[in-house]
Amino acid sequence: MSTILTPQQITIDIDPVFKSQQDYAAQLALTTAPERIEKLRRVLDWTQRHQHDIEQALYDDFRRPATETILGELMGVNAEIKYIINHLSGWMKPRRVPTPLPLTGTTAYVKYEPKGNALILSPWNYPFNLSVKPLAMAIGAGCTVILKPSEMTPHTSALLSGMVRELFSPNEVAVFEGDARVAERLLALPFNHIYFTGSPAVGKIVMTAAAQHLASVTLELGGKSPCVIDETVDVKKVAERVAWGKFFNNGQTCIAPDYLLIDERIQDEFLNELRASTERMFNPEQKGVEQSSDYCRIVNARHFKRVQGIVEDAVEKGAHVLHGGQTNEAENFIAPTILTDVSDDMRVMQEEIFGPVLPVISFKTREEAIQRIRSGEKPLALYIGSRNNEAIRYYLDQTSSGGVVINETLIQYGHTELPWGGVNNSGIGKSGGHWGFLEFSNQRGVLRQNFGTLRFLYPPYTNRVKKMAQWLMRWM
Repeated sequence: MSTILTPQQITIDIDPVFKSQQDYAAQLALTTAPERIEKLRRVLDWTQRHQHDIEQALYDDFRRPATETILGELMGVNAEIKYIINHLSGWMKPRRVPTPLPLTGTTAYVKYEPKGNALILSPWNYPFNLSVKPLAMAIGAGCTVILKPSEMTPHTSALLSGMVRELFSPNEVAVFEGDARVAERLLALPFNHIYFTGSPAVGKIVMTAAAQHLASVTLELGGKSPCVIDETVDVKKVAERVAWGKFFNNGQTCIAPDYLLIDERIQDEFLNELRASTERMFNPEQKGVEQSSDYCRIVNARHFKRVQGIVEDAVEKGAHVLHGGQTNEAENFIAPTILTDVSDDMRVMQEEIFGPVLPVISFKTREEAIQRIRSGEKPLALYIGSRNNEAIRYYLDQTSSGGVVINETLIQYGHTELPWGGVNNSGIGKSGGHWGFLEFSNQRGVLRQNFGTLRFLYPPYTNRVKKMAQWLMRWM
């Protein structure tokens, strides 16, 4: 479990470890691909040997079903580490680049070197996955790492701390548990790169702190990800996929569909199937969703109150609870809830919900749907439900988002060949696979003069030198 430390203890514990990692970073930068791969294999092996412990920790933190932990935590971690292992040797090799004609006589290449000391601040909603995946990227790039997991999932944070102590020396990888004061102390240190997953509001704090040391950042944020459903959609298939993507992990997923934008011609049919799909998943025996062993809980009482307050605010302002709405404060339980008749003045349309609540807005035309999406910040994900290729292209061309998924939900995070991340308010930087390696690496350009010279362009700048410069500019 997390330990509450005094500010003095925080400084005493953190500073020597950070200094030791600073001192070790240059040596770690010289490690070879096989050496880094061996470390990644240790992490992968530990994860596989301790699968039951991981499942139990997540259950203890918020009653996560074991299967959801496999799907939401372990599959992604295993796939990411295996992918890095299989490709790291190639990624680390210097990449030769072509020579421009005016620089004939030179050769150049890009050398990939670790940025140095990395700080990873991981969230509570997928606390194992979103700690270990960036850790694997940093190890592959050759960085030292300090990991600060969330205090809101103390069982998983303690498990991560134990894993790192078992596998690494503190001068290479270390974990510091604790509350916001620990994060504040870490952010005051001159890290070379900071990788943060969380809300846009906290992302701004992290970016401000990073600016004090001109540290580069990867900000994996969130926002309100829309799901657009048009009149051509395969109702049964896509409604089921939306129900799964929205209520997986009790809606506590940064890429969960945050609200439905649905063509009014298909609204009733689609919502009926959405309700039926939700019942099939979480209430197949008609004993109530609360009795389901397959339904997660809100992480803690504070977040329960926040999500409950969002629903209450919507209902007070005229929203209709089409489905769900049941709660049990003693268990942080909120049933899958679908809201209609929502409006922009409601919190449910102003805040990222991060819970099992799905507001629905109908539209008459594509242009109306696009206007709605553009009126908010650029989302982390855009979901499109349609069988009309022209409509799909229209939504792609008229919007901007971190990623797009057509006729599915959530699965983009498991695609190792795609970049992962947001844009502007939903994130800065890309990670996953090769992009993760690059995010923790300095792409260093190296140029060597082999023969020839440009001394004919040196001062004094006579008319002849100017003509030569003009001639070269035509070839640039």
